[in-house]
Amino acid sequence: MAEPNPEGGPAVDEALVDRRVLVIEDDPTVLEVVCRYLRAAGFIVDAERDGIAGLRQAARVPPDLVVADRMLPGIDGVEVCRRIRAERPVPVIMLTALGSTEDRIEGLEAGADDYIAKPFSPRELVLRVQSVLRRSLPDFAPEAPFDLGAFHLATADRVVTKHGEELSLSVREFELLAFLLKHPHQVFSREQLLKAVWKWDFGDLSTVTVHVRRLREKIEDDPTEPQHLTTVWGVGYRFAA
Repeated sequence: MAEPNPEGGPAVDEALVDRRVLVIEDDPTVLEVVCRYLRAAGFIVDAERDGIAGLRQAARVPPDLVVADRMLPGIDGVEVCRRIRAERPVPVIMLTALGSTEDRIEGLEAGADDYIAKPFSPRELVLRVQSVLRRSLPDFAPEAPFDLGAFHLATADRVVTKHGEELSLSVREFELLAFLLKHPHQVFSREQLLKAVWKWDFGDLSTVTVHVRRLREKIEDDPTEPQHLTTVWGVGYRFAA
């Protein structure tokens, strides 16, 4: 149940209260505002000013989600994201003042689940954090596990295995693969996947392209010749077991 936020920001989501968010941002003003809004929304917030300190904090007290600036002193946000995601599948939201598609793609390829361009509304950031975290929570009425070819999907545990081996997936990668497993042999455009999986009515379509590429690296024997997640040229993507 959502409760009003005394800061005037997004409502407090009781299911997410006391979830731990690590914010890594070198701009003290942005850091202070972001932390204040997140705490007002019910989160426990750890704050660091550079990439190395952020990695140490994440190792010391594992967060439920990380918000990292793209440009950080010491180690940049992309490398921070890579290293954190190599340890465990914690969701990462990246902040970036760099507006090019290539810069956003680099963050997504490093494993980021979402990105927000500066300047941004702190209320929007809280909403994005809540959205990503909600999708990482187990469903209270989960679907029964099912098999499709070599793949086994256990929605309640948020686990997909191939030939019995668990796949290491980010939140978005899991959601994308789960959706495709539930709709085999259907063709979906990038716009349709953005709306169905990300719940965005509009956005950068390269987000889908990057996640498809990352997913292929994890589910295909040869990602350059995909057999499961294939491209239907001029239309979109199709999944087959």
